[in-house]
Parts: sequence; C-alpha cells; structure tokens
Amino acid sequence: MALIEIKNVKKQYASGDDVVEALRGVDITIEAGEFITIMGQSGSGKSTLLSVLGGMNHPTTGDVEMAGVRLYQLPGEKLADFRAQNLGFVFQSFHLIPYLTARENVMLPLAIVTMSTAAKKSAARQALERVGLGAKLDRLPNQLSGGEQERVAIARAIVNTPHILLADEPTGNLDSKTSDEVMALFRELNAAGQTVVMVTHNPDNGAYADRTIHLRDGIVVGS
Repeated sequence: MALIEIKNVKKQYASGDDVVEALRGVDITIEAGEFITIMGQSGSGKSTLLSVLGGMNHPTTGDVEMAGVRLYQLPGEKLADFRAQNLGFVFQSFHLIPYLTARENVMLPLAIVTMSTAAKKSAARQALERVGLGAKLDRLPNQLSGGEQERVAIARAIVNTPHILLADEPTGNLDSKTSDEVMALFRELNAAGQTVVMVTHNPDNGAYADRTIHLRDGIVVGS
C-alpha cells in the first residue's frame, strides 16, 4: 500500500464574486521512502497542494490518505495529533524564534511530547548533529548563516522522527552553493529512510529527487 494517496483533490477559494480553482482534481500516489519534488510556475497550486497534504488546508472535495488514515475525516484535535506524530515541516522562511538558541528552537515540537527535559535536550542535540550543527547548539539564529538557519529548521522538522518530511521552497532564500548543500542534506535524510515531499521552483533541485511531479493551473501535467 502506498504511504500517501491523494485522490481527486480539488480546492476552491472565493475571491470576491469569483471562485478560484487552486487544485482541479489532483491524483498522486507516493511510496514510503520516495523523494518527490513538486514543480510548477507561481499560481500552479503547488504550495496549496503541500498544505492540503500536510493536513493544514481542508480540500473542497477529494481524499488524502496517509499511512492508511483518511486525514480529513479526523476531528480537529486528532488531526493535530496525527500531524505532530507523522509530519515534519520545513519552510522557505525559517520561522526560528530569534531569542531561542538553536537547540531550544529544535526542541519546540517536543513541547507536547511526554518526555523529560533532559531527553528533549538530547533529542535536539542529536537532530542538530545529523544536520552538521552539533557544535552550534547554543547559538542564536542571528549568530548563524542563512544555510545554518535552514539546517536548524530541518533539525526541528526531524526531531520527532516523523514518517514524512514536507518542505516548501526550502532553498528559496539561499545562494546556489548553500542551496546545493541543503539539497544534499535532504538526499542524505532520504537515503536514511525519510520520505520527502518538496515544493520547489528550482529545476536543479529536481536532480536530487526520485521523481518530479509537474503542476500547471491546478492539475498534474507530468511526473
């Protein structure tokens, strides 16, 4: 059975008197352990698709099934729990808390987890070591480069060992050399068993993936 099945997903928004169709019947199957990039021009629906996939944006119609669970049939609290336990999110804007250290930022997803503070600190340290920042646990975000801040964001996304890592333009604010380093890190995480689904506008990023899904005007036009 596929890890993720998106079945005839449509997403409509009201815009004044008009209805905008962001997604127009999307069908995608993703296997466990795949590294998928989703590409398309601005307005193609790729970020909308990722937010629907991440349980953050209820589709107008259609179904999202993940690990055998129909996401949008879960009540709100159960959906939030499912997200916390199974999904890690990485965004273009790092969303780091400026007055918290790298380790404290990485510990944030563990706030709702029942474990000792010492265990949370240890998990955060291990996650930062995985992304090459074991020596910078106590640095504040403004003491880190853009690439290092993105690595902290990735460590935060993987600290609770999610089954699926969702990334929205994670290299959008980085220069090409740093972008390549971050993409190589995603590839390493994938090689270690992490399923990765990434929205990107950069064709070079597709070279790191197993498969690229192309969206245009809210529909899949190739994969």
